Amino acid sequence: MLYLAQVHKNEFLDQFQLHLLARQEAQNIWVRIPEEAFIILGKGKTLTEKLLVLVELSPTGDIERIEEATNWVLDLIGTYLTTGITPDFLRQEAERAEQWRQSLTLQNQDLARRTLELEARREQIQALEESLKREKNLVNKGDNPGE
Repeated sequence: MLYLAQVHKNEFLDQFQLHLLARQEAQNIWVRIPEEAFIILGKGKTLTEKLLVLVELSPTGDIERIEEATNWVLDLIGTYLTTGITPDFLRQEAERAEQWRQSLTLQNQDLARRTLELEARREQIQALEESLKREKNLVNKGDNPGE
Protein backbone atom coordinates (compact mmCIF):
# COMPACT_ATOMS: atom_id res chain seq x y z
CA MET A 1 0.00 0.00 0.00
CA LEU A 2 1.24 3.49 -0.84
CA TYR A 3 1.68 6.15 1.87
CA LEU A 4 2.72 9.78 2.02
CA ALA A 5 5.19 10.23 4.85
CA GLN A 6 7.54 12.79 6.32
CA VAL A 7 11.06 11.98 7.47
CA HIS A 8 11.86 12.68 11.14
CA LYS A 9 14.94 12.07 13.22
CA ASN A 10 14.23 9.98 16.31
CA GLU A 11 16.80 11.44 18.71
CA PHE A 12 16.22 8.76 21.34
CA LEU A 13 17.04 5.92 18.93
CA ASP A 14 19.44 8.05 16.84
CA GLN A 15 17.67 6.81 13.70
CA PHE A 16 15.43 8.24 11.04
CA GLN A 17 11.77 7.35 10.98
CA LEU A 18 8.85 7.96 8.68
CA HIS A 19 5.77 9.72 10.03
CA LEU A 20 2.87 8.33 7.95
CA LEU A 21 0.55 11.17 6.94
CA ALA A 22 -1.86 9.64 4.41
CA ARG A 23 -2.53 6.39 2.56
CA GLN A 24 -3.78 5.76 -0.94
CA GLU A 25 -7.19 4.05 -1.02
CA ALA A 26 -7.69 4.12 -4.81
CA GLN A 27 -6.20 5.78 -7.91
CA ASN A 28 -6.94 9.38 -6.86
CA ILE A 29 -8.31 8.84 -3.37
CA TRP A 30 -6.17 9.41 -0.32
CA VAL A 31 -7.13 9.25 3.35
CA ARG A 32 -5.31 11.17 6.08
CA ILE A 33 -3.97 9.08 8.92
CA PRO A 34 -5.29 10.77 12.07
CA GLU A 35 -3.17 8.90 14.61
CA GLU A 36 0.57 9.15 15.05
CA ALA A 37 2.05 6.33 12.96
CA PHE A 38 5.80 5.93 12.59
CA ILE A 39 8.09 3.45 10.85
CA ILE A 40 11.72 3.23 11.92
CA LEU A 41 14.09 3.18 8.95
CA GLY A 42 16.89 1.46 10.79
CA LYS A 43 20.52 2.28 11.37
CA GLY A 44 22.53 3.47 8.40
CA LYS A 45 19.55 4.77 6.47
CA THR A 46 19.65 8.54 6.30
CA LEU A 47 17.24 10.91 4.65
CA THR A 48 16.79 14.65 4.86
CA GLU A 49 14.79 15.78 7.90
CA LYS A 50 11.21 16.92 7.06
CA LEU A 51 11.44 15.49 3.52
CA LEU A 52 8.12 14.29 2.10
CA VAL A 53 8.33 10.82 0.62
CA LEU A 54 6.08 8.22 -0.95
CA VAL A 55 6.60 4.87 0.71
CA GLU A 56 5.18 1.57 -0.43
CA LEU A 57 4.60 -0.93 2.35
CA SER A 58 4.06 -4.65 2.00
CA PRO A 59 1.00 -6.25 3.65
CA THR A 60 3.30 -7.16 6.55
CA GLY A 61 4.42 -3.53 6.98
CA ASP A 62 7.89 -3.90 5.44
CA ILE A 63 9.19 -1.02 3.32
CA GLU A 64 9.24 -2.08 -0.32
CA ARG A 65 10.07 1.28 -1.92
CA ILE A 66 10.75 4.89 -0.91
CA GLU A 67 10.89 7.84 -3.27
CA GLU A 68 10.87 11.59 -2.86
CA ALA A 69 7.38 13.05 -3.19
CA THR A 70 8.50 16.30 -4.86
CA ASN A 71 7.49 15.31 -8.40
CA TRP A 72 4.25 13.77 -7.10
CA VAL A 73 3.34 17.00 -5.25
CA LEU A 74 4.21 19.11 -8.30
CA ASP A 75 2.02 16.84 -10.43
CA LEU A 76 -0.85 17.33 -7.97
CA ILE A 77 -0.41 21.09 -8.15
CA GLY A 78 -0.35 21.00 -11.94
CA THR A 79 -3.37 18.72 -12.18
CA TYR A 80 -5.66 20.18 -9.55
CA LEU A 81 -4.58 23.52 -8.18
CA THR A 82 -3.80 25.31 -11.45
CA THR A 83 -7.29 24.55 -12.80
CA GLY A 84 -9.14 26.00 -9.81
CA ILE A 85 -10.24 22.68 -8.34
CA THR A 86 -10.41 23.51 -4.65
CA PRO A 87 -11.99 21.60 -1.78
CA ASP A 88 -14.84 24.14 -1.83
CA PHE A 89 -15.34 23.60 -5.57
CA LEU A 90 -15.39 19.83 -5.07
CA ARG A 91 -17.89 20.18 -2.22
CA GLN A 92 -20.15 22.33 -4.40
CA GLU A 93 -19.90 19.82 -7.25
CA ALA A 94 -20.76 16.99 -4.86
CA GLU A 95 -23.79 18.95 -3.66
CA ARG A 96 -24.86 19.59 -7.26
CA ALA A 97 -24.48 15.91 -8.08
CA GLU A 98 -26.57 14.96 -5.04
CA GLN A 99 -29.30 17.45 -5.99
CA TRP A 100 -29.26 16.07 -9.54
CA ARG A 101 -29.52 12.51 -8.20
CA GLN A 102 -32.47 13.46 -5.99
CA SER A 103 -34.17 15.21 -8.91
CA LEU A 104 -33.72 12.13 -11.10
CA THR A 105 -35.10 9.94 -8.33
CA LEU A 106 -38.20 12.14 -8.06
CA GLN A 107 -38.63 12.15 -11.84
CA ASN A 108 -38.27 8.36 -11.90
CA GLN A 109 -40.89 7.99 -9.15
CA ASP A 110 -43.25 10.34 -11.02
CA LEU A 111 -42.72 8.38 -14.24
CA ALA A 112 -43.45 5.10 -12.43
CA ARG A 113 -46.64 6.61 -10.94
CA ARG A 114 -47.76 7.83 -14.37
CA THR A 115 -47.03 4.43 -15.88
CA LEU A 116 -49.21 2.77 -13.25
CA GLU A 117 -51.99 5.32 -13.88
CA LEU A 118 -51.82 4.70 -17.64
CA GLU A 119 -51.93 0.94 -17.09
CA ALA A 120 -54.99 1.32 -14.85
CA ARG A 121 -56.70 3.54 -17.45
CA ARG A 122 -55.88 1.03 -20.20
CA GLU A 123 -57.45 -1.74 -18.14
CA GLN A 124 -60.54 0.43 -17.55
CA ILE A 125 -60.85 1.12 -21.28
CA GLN A 126 -60.51 -2.59 -22.07
CA ALA A 127 -63.20 -3.41 -19.51
CA LEU A 128 -65.50 -0.75 -21.01
CA GLU A 129 -64.85 -2.11 -24.52
CA GLU A 130 -65.74 -5.62 -23.34
CA SER A 131 -68.86 -4.29 -21.63
CA LEU A 132 -69.91 -2.42 -24.78
CA LYS A 133 -69.37 -5.54 -26.90
CA ARG A 134 -71.54 -7.59 -24.54
CA GLU A 135 -74.28 -4.93 -24.57
CA LYS A 136 -74.10 -4.70 -28.37
CA ASN A 137 -74.39 -8.48 -28.64
CA LEU A 138 -77.39 -8.45 -26.27
CA VAL A 139 -79.05 -5.65 -28.26
CA ASN A 140 -78.35 -7.45 -31.54
CA LYS A 141 -79.81 -10.70 -30.16
CA GLY A 142 -82.83 -8.77 -28.93
CA ASP A 143 -83.40 -7.31 -32.42
CA ASN A 144 -83.16 -10.75 -34.03
CA PRO A 145 -85.14 -13.06 -31.74
CA GLY A 146 -85.17 -15.86 -34.33
CA GLU A 147 -81.48 -16.33 -34.41
